Amino acid sequence: MSSVTRARTSLVLASSSPRRQELISLLGLPVRIIPSGADERTPAEWSPSRIVEELSRRKALAVEKELTEAADESSIIVGSDTIVVLNGQIMGKPRDRQDAERMLRQLAGNVHEVYTGVSCVRLSDGRTATSHRVTKVRMRPLSAEQISRYVATGEPMDKAGAYGIQEIGSVLVESIEGDYFNVVGLPVSLLAVLLEQFEITIP
Repeated sequence: MSSVTRARTSLVLASSSPRRQELISLLGLPVRIIPSGADERTPAEWSPSRIVEELSRRKALAVEKELTEAADESSIIVGSDTIVVLNGQIMGKPRDRQDAERMLRQLAGNVHEVYTGVSCVRLSDGRTATSHRVTKVRMRPLSAEQISRYVATGEPMDKAGAYGIQEIGSVLVESIEGDYFNVVGLPVSLLAVLLEQFEITIP
């Protein structure tokens, strides 16, 4: 693809997450933010990979329906979804403070997996590309007081697994195996690979 064609391509991020907004800006393409109101309920029997891939696709397609005819036909809509999995148990965002503390008690001192699905939908023809990444995270042992203090910051309330590795939650993490940005919520290297299917190469 020529540099002129690439310059005309813009991305639409189907998320209100400030972390994802920061990460997608690393690609150097124009980005519009249109949060998705997609239904995030899934059947209990679905695997973690199926959940994040289906929800990322669902979010992108929901935004596709919202865009008007005046929208740039070259736009690529990007949807993403992240979950935390501990011993097969799926953890989304905590319902309240008590739920956040419960999740962190379970994660403390153990290794869990973070799954993030990414979907790209081209507005001009509806072509879709979807995949996911998995990162293993070891959280250090935590006392009840440490967990309570962290939850009191309010940071865990909008994050899968009740922690943010890119913020204060970074002090809870002992090590990771895999893509750091996957844990933050948008594996940009995977997104770059998916965009290549639309003849958009980065760098």
